[in-house]
Amino acid sequence: MKAIIVDDERLARNELKRLLENFPHIEVIAEASNTDEAAALLETMQPDVLFLDIQMPGKTGFEWLESWDGYLPEVIFTTAFDEYALKAFEVNALDYVLKPIELSRLSESIQKLDKRQIRQASSVATPNHVLGAQDQIFVKDGERCWFVRLDRVRLCESMGNYVRLFFDDQKPLVLKSLNALEERLDPKVFFRANRKHIINLNYIDKIEPWFSGGLQVTLSGKGEKIEISRRQSIRFKELLSL
Repeated sequence: MKAIIVDDERLARNELKRLLENFPHIEVIAEASNTDEAAALLETMQPDVLFLDIQMPGKTGFEWLESWDGYLPEVIFTTAFDEYALKAFEVNALDYVLKPIELSRLSESIQKLDKRQIRQASSVATPNHVLGAQDQIFVKDGERCWFVRLDRVRLCESMGNYVRLFFDDQKPLVLKSLNALEERLDPKVFFRANRKHIINLNYIDKIEPWFSGGLQVTLSGKGEKIEISRRQSIRFKELLSL
């Protein structure tokens, strides 16, 4: 899981990063010293968890959270003041950790985070439930496991009885047919380009005419080029036209 730390004190950010090294599945991908910086990072990086200080220059963590209407992951407040605990849970924070942060207390927060992620993955795994872009799925390939939001998956490729998922720099295989996966995905976001590929429409970077009346799209990220068959090109144009 990806984390962002928001705290105006550099030493506090460094100490929390050091403590989080005890949890290998948590990766600190960015830091911010105020809520303005945090807002820009959230929209571009979309982490799984935000460690948010309360007392900072400008807006407090509470003021910013109450006014923020963009992408928001799980929030764990970190603060030296205990009088804000009740308000933290009123704004649906996952947890509230007092500074100086102790490893045992941080471990409790991470356990809550892990359980929340597992419950979310389980809740979307019911049969016939269509998965939206913000839903999370559990992926296991060999000894490696991921919790992945579907908005990070740019491409699904059929490999016989398996499907290869392309997200970030990862390409794990899952034991599921492309047809079965297509039935679970939101058709407004994921489009069946051809017999082998489903593409995330939000990742289309370029569209070009292709052979026999088809189209070729280039995906942002790693630049994969995927052919949209002639028959699917008609559906594609209808789906995206005014």
